[in-house]
Amino acid sequence: MPHQLRPVVGPMQAIADEITTMRSERSIPELLSEVLGQLAKLIGNEFDLAKAELSSKATQIGRGVVMIGIGAVFMIPAIIMLLMAAAAALMHAGYSDPVAYLLTGGAAILIAAVLVGVGISRLSGEALKPSMTLEQLQRDKVAAKEMLQ
Repeated sequence: MPHQLRPVVGPMQAIADEITTMRSERSIPELLSEVLGQLAKLIGNEFDLAKAELSSKATQIGRGVVMIGIGAVFMIPAIIMLLMAAAAALMHAGYSDPVAYLLTGGAAILIAAVLVGVGISRLSGEALKPSMTLEQLQRDKVAAKEMLQ
């Protein structure tokens, strides 16, 4: 059988035609093996992405905790002085010493509770969830299903 000449086309079209021809000549086990290989590589990449993102989140938590600790060390003496000044002002306004200290302490506890609540919400599971990895896994799941169809 004589060799057929193909019409001259652009280099990209020739490469695409060659790839199509090569793919159509491969057996089902070869194709399945390639799909499984690509799927394994994809899963490995997803684990690498998850590790990187979780490492970043762990660093974020560590820095946050350190900053909270340092801030607390510097803020404790200042807060004590401000509370004593507030209690002294209440005493000068005519309140007895115990009432002035109770009012000042109660206000401090209320402010502290609000601040702790805000801090806990920023360390919640939703805020630290590896969202990029989860979104990529969903896209990969769809792509894997498409590859197997």
